[in-house]
Amino acid sequence: MACILVFVEQRNGNTRKASLEALSEAKRLATAAGWSVCAVIAGHGIAAKAAELGAWGAGRVYIADEERFARYSSEGYAAVVRTATEKCAPAAVFMAATALGRDLSGRVAARLGWGCLADVTRLALDGGTLTATRPVYSGKAFAMLDGSGKPTVVTLRPNVFAAETVGGAAEIEALQAVPGEIRAVVKEILAKEGAELDVAEADVIVTGGRGIKGPENFALIRDLAKLLGAAVGASRAVVDAGWIEHSHQVGQTGKVVSPSLYIACGVSGAIQHLAGMSSSKIIVAINKDAEAPIFKVADYGIVGDLFQIVPALIEEVRKLKAEA
Repeated sequence: MACILVFVEQRNGNTRKASLEALSEAKRLATAAGWSVCAVIAGHGIAAKAAELGAWGAGRVYIADEERFARYSSEGYAAVVRTATEKCAPAAVFMAATALGRDLSGRVAARLGWGCLADVTRLALDGGTLTATRPVYSGKAFAMLDGSGKPTVVTLRPNVFAAETVGGAAEIEALQAVPGEIRAVVKEILAKEGAELDVAEADVIVTGGRGIKGPENFALIRDLAKLLGAAVGASRAVVDAGWIEHSHQVGQTGKVVSPSLYIACGVSGAIQHLAGMSSSKIIVAINKDAEAPIFKVADYGIVGDLFQIVPALIEEVRKLKAEA
């Protein structure tokens, strides 16, 4: 029986939501095709997390639980995935198109001599051939690609595929003999104090553009984001101006996002920005310029002064939360 192998990313012992989305999509495709689903996870002290993956669709989970895998190393993790492929001979390897997944997928594909379909937003299985759809030309068109019946590494864009539990338990198999020595070792990861949600994986994003007039006014964006449990995004113009760190930038030269809700405050909607967020499920635009390009992709548009509209939104959200 053919199978799909899913690499499950974990951070500090917690599985990433984007990986559960990839695992759920693998289960949906495999069920329709009569295939099986396996998962592979690497880390240290993660046995309990590995056992939980059966509920998300994995029939078998390969686990590399060693001190040397406590922190990500593309060299070491690629060896783990390659070892898992030798165990189950998958037709495809899925992983989330996170920063880690983008780095790891190319190395795994090269080591295996497979093709790589990156940042896909739709998948289908037809007669054993995997077909993928991904945005191209800054989101102006979509390319349909397939693996030509050959094994393929696929990265799935976060927040596009639904993560759904299916129940069930997985068989756990330890990968005892992962070959190779990790030459570059990550000794420590220093996290920024008060680090905010990553826009690449957030389900709700509130973004500020040049219309907020200055870095001090990002406090208004953050207030709304905090109430909504959202990440704070930014356009390239405000990042280039030094108003906020590049990690918040949404767009072709920043991060591509697909949240359930995207609120653009004072963002004009340059094509580079639209390329990074136009796949959002619901887009709300606030801009005093009725001709701003952002309104062409918005589901809901408010023409007006954001310094009046955003405080009003904050007040209404507070009322709703107080009533809940």
